[in-house]
Amino acid sequence: MSTGAGTRAYAAVDLGASSGRVMVGRVGPGTLHLTEAHRFPNRPVRLPHALHWDILALYAGVLDGLRAAGRLTPLTSIGIDSWAVDHGLLDADGALLGNPFHYRDTRTEGVAERVWATVPAAELYARTGIQYAPFNTLYQLVAAQGTAQLDAAQQVLLIPDLLTYWLTGTRGTELTNASTTQLIDPNTRTWDGELARRLGIDPNLFAPLRHPGEPAGHLLPTALAETGLTGPVPLTTVASHDTASAVAAVPARAGERFAYICTGTWSLAGLELDTPVLTEASRRANFTNELGLDSTVRYLRNIMGLWLLQECLRDWNEPDLTQLLSGAAESEPLRSVVDASDPAFLAPGDMPHRIATACHATGQPVPQTRAATVRCVLDSLALAHRRAILDAQRLSNHPVDVVHLVGGGARNALLCQLTSDACDLPLIAGPTEAAALGNVLVQARAHGDTGASLTDLRTLVADTQPLKHYEPRGAPEAWRRAERRLGRA
Repeated sequence: MSTGAGTRAYAAVDLGASSGRVMVGRVGPGTLHLTEAHRFPNRPVRLPHALHWDILALYAGVLDGLRAAGRLTPLTSIGIDSWAVDHGLLDADGALLGNPFHYRDTRTEGVAERVWATVPAAELYARTGIQYAPFNTLYQLVAAQGTAQLDAAQQVLLIPDLLTYWLTGTRGTELTNASTTQLIDPNTRTWDGELARRLGIDPNLFAPLRHPGEPAGHLLPTALAETGLTGPVPLTTVASHDTASAVAAVPARAGERFAYICTGTWSLAGLELDTPVLTEASRRANFTNELGLDSTVRYLRNIMGLWLLQECLRDWNEPDLTQLLSGAAESEPLRSVVDASDPAFLAPGDMPHRIATACHATGQPVPQTRAATVRCVLDSLALAHRRAILDAQRLSNHPVDVVHLVGGGARNALLCQLTSDACDLPLIAGPTEAAALGNVLVQARAHGDTGASLTDLRTLVADTQPLKHYEPRGAPEAWRRAERRLGRA
């Protein structure tokens, strides 16, 4: 990579549920360019008793990626983002007590009811603003109570913070990711120690909070030796929940009233607000108030996302996706839809059969071909996007004029068009690498290479990244009829 006059390079470690990568972002006046330095798989490991992440393989992938990035260009800084809620437990010596559990592990089944017996669900939501999901960190920690591992634990670190600790020797928990644990007060933006104590969780487990843009130490000599980088190399705290980084890179213009959909294994659809919505109606609608960059709130709903399609492709032994999407585009629209947020789709395996079962259970035609199944999945995702964005506007009294769809789903033209149609709003697709861009931009701002405001960061994205515009094709009544098939008005 050319060094480029007036620009500096930042390494974004961006970890997803199926793969990780290290991207190099070059930032300067009017310049924002990403290059992939290294990509590596993230393969969960099923042991006899549980499903785990292979955290040592992930760390090795990060080291390999930083080595590859350093071969491209000198690095000004490194930042790490990942999926939310999962964590490692450290003992009194700072050693990891076993591989972190995977959020799809079944150990949290039935735990929520135990929690609600102590802290009712309505109170829990009013305190934290976080939607119910069986894998939230709070439920994971309660599920671990009485185990030798938790009894020996002295500290809990979320995945990006654990990797940062191994790279730098410093410990902290970044705020946007911490907010997903269901143990943060969204008004004070601090750990809710009183809530933790009521649930038998030791508040001393939690590391001090860090904010995006703050320093997170420098690479240790061991990390420098492993990566071949020349020190000192600082780590900068970014919005370490990948969705928070992705939302930071939404290419909205100043004053634009927008909704966003961050697409990947999950779809996160919602609005950016100044304050959380902690009403009972919001809880019943299962919206979450996660914290974002610069004191914003990510008011959104988690939707199963492209996981449904990914699992179908895996079951079909990875057929040609382009051909399947072409066939799906020609398939009858809205012939059958499923609830893309149904917990029945959470576990891996046999997804086409589960989709067929859901269609049959609601009295709809069962897809008979792979293309029809793909069309069912994409229609269902668009319908879930529509429902989330309509509900978010109603519950927050915050109307929008445009939808920004970022992440991997921005490459799927059919999904983008169907989402525009379903929402009956213009849709802007891109950037596809929103999380990595947001990661890079927070680093660059901390080191003085961008404007200071969130609007400045987004303007740079809008001015430099390829975007595609979609217009709704009408027929909103067809989408309302599809909603009614799922028992919704």
